[in-house]
Amino acid sequence: MRSIVYVLGTGFILAAMNACSPSVKVTTDYDRSASFAGYKTYHIYDAKGKGEISQLNADRIINAVQATMNKKGFTGVAENQDLDVNVMTVTQDKKTVTANTNYYGYGGAYRPYGYWGGAGGGSTTTFNAYDYKNGSLIIDIVDTKTQKMVWQGVGNADIDGEVSNPDKFIQDAVTKIMTDFPPGK
Repeated sequence: MRSIVYVLGTGFILAAMNACSPSVKVTTDYDRSASFAGYKTYHIYDAKGKGEISQLNADRIINAVQATMNKKGFTGVAENQDLDVNVMTVTQDKKTVTANTNYYGYGGAYRPYGYWGGAGGGSTTTFNAYDYKNGSLIIDIVDTKTQKMVWQGVGNADIDGEVSNPDKFIQDAVTKIMTDFPPGK
């Protein structure tokens, strides 16, 4: 049975860029009391995703996570796994407005009879409003024995166009997110 990506929002990466990839900012956290040396097997958690991203992109994300886990020495299994891997995407619509303020004026001066001067003014001109998506790919790793999350990686990018090579972009994003997994290696 194939695993399905658990999806929040409309999709992460795949409304992405023109010719170059957006920069993925990564944060990670983990349970400092977990013994990562004891984990050998994993299974991508089947969360019955809502289908907000295409099946092609969901498969790309799953394949990238599997390839990265396998490269790190973990073995994918169908049952009795040490770790459950849960993958989620979240997007938010954002808007950036650029503006320029022109300020003019002159300073005053203190004279023996008091303060003189100090007039000024200004105007603000709006140049551009820019709509884009802010997307996150979240990878949670859970210890199946304790049912506690032991590691989380989050990749975040501002997305503003089409992805020219979604296979490469997704693999690169997953690799970057999982660079520090497992901790201490």
